[in-house]
Amino acid sequence: MRICVFCGSSPGNLPSYQDAAVEVGELLAREGIELVYGGGNVGLMGIVADAALDAGGEVTGVMPRHLVESEISHKGLTTLEVVEDMHERKMKMSELSDAFLTLPGGAGTLEEITEQWTWAQLGIHTKPCAFYNVGGYYDHLRAMIDKIVEAGFMKASYADMLIYGEDAKSILAAFKAYKAPARKWLKE
Repeated sequence: MRICVFCGSSPGNLPSYQDAAVEVGELLAREGIELVYGGGNVGLMGIVADAALDAGGEVTGVMPRHLVESEISHKGLTTLEVVEDMHERKMKMSELSDAFLTLPGGAGTLEEITEQWTWAQLGIHTKPCAFYNVGGYYDHLRAMIDKIVEAGFMKASYADMLIYGEDAKSILAAFKAYKAPARKWLKE
């Protein structure tokens, strides 16, 4: 199994964010699950990769050439896939992964998980998408998604397909039990 982790290229300002990245990396390695991520040696990205590698795990990074040339790619990965641009990066990360786990991060992190969630709704894939809700980090996003459903812009089944967890173990358990809803626009 391979799990893609989306997370910040900054470490955040709370130690709990960094602790969660270590927890995820170590757990994936212990469980024999390969980590797929953005390939960076900075922020939570570097922390989760280092934790997985230090625990004996396999780690695949996917990074656009221009970022590799900026020297922020991790040098100790099992595999580094160099792609041409961010669009190709997201496609490759999706192709390589069986599930998506989101740690705290910024706009790029949200953009990556939102695209995978949209693809799941459309039936492009049937892979689970999760948020590691460190210290309530994603509470407001969850409330916004509830508002989208309440306002009639999304079926509740698509909001319900998102997994929220307070620890990495519960998210892995939810991944194993995941059943994708019917894809959007499915003809009956």
